[in-house]
Amino acid sequence: MNRIDRTFAALREKKQAALIPFLTVGDPDAETSVEIILQMEQAGADIIELGVPYSDPLADGPVIQRSSERALKHKINILDCIRVARKCRDAGSELPFILFTYYNPVLQLGLENFFELLKENDISGMIIPDLPIEESDEVYELSLRYNIHLVPLVAPTSKDRVAKIAAQAAGFIYCVSSLGVTGTRSSFFGGIEEFIASVKKASDIPVAIGFGISSREQVARFETICDGVVVGSAIVRKIEEAGPLLASPSTKAEGLAQISEFVRQLKG
Repeated sequence: MNRIDRTFAALREKKQAALIPFLTVGDPDAETSVEIILQMEQAGADIIELGVPYSDPLADGPVIQRSSERALKHKINILDCIRVARKCRDAGSELPFILFTYYNPVLQLGLENFFELLKENDISGMIIPDLPIEESDEVYELSLRYNIHLVPLVAPTSKDRVAKIAAQAAGFIYCVSSLGVTGTRSSFFGGIEEFIASVKKASDIPVAIGFGISSREQVARFETICDGVVVGSAIVRKIEEAGPLLASPSTKAEGLAQISEFVRQLKG
């Protein structure tokens, strides 16, 4: 069974929702990303999204854009991100990993090679925000063959396409909470509860929500109506704030502890 499916099944038995942190791999560097992931796992994260830094991130707001810029200065690429997953496994991590990448790096690797690498390095799923369902047949077929879930994004503007997207969804359906790019928010799309209900009606697989969720209060609101909650920009900002501490061996543990405590607070 795919690690993502196993995780959601276990959480459903406990009547709990998954906390799904996102980080940009390579921010501030690849080795520290491994340490951050291990800390987040200990703090209660259930699934981790590994963000591949990209020079033209259409779905990302300014916080994640800045993190990509920092990672790209170290020449972090998709292969480095996949290797980080392996290093986490070698260090004892058991969480499902989802690679969040735009389509161009995937094409550069070659589709078959990409899936082989995900399989070899025990990555359970992928999110490709610029790959619409209408153009995803080849990736979808390979995802089935390799049992690596292609997790779809569904936005409030996708209502006419929800049934089609849900029909081939695997792992979970990622509901976008707001219109626009990622970033912390104090309010969300007005009909968000009805939108989530319509997605859940279209499929039996888990439904998670993300984009803009940044506090324990917001996580608590959505974990009562969703199977998972994704927190991205708020965690990336916390990593950014801890950057000076992470940069020095004498203060690195303190920086990691700050990130870990933030995730622990989100988990509740």
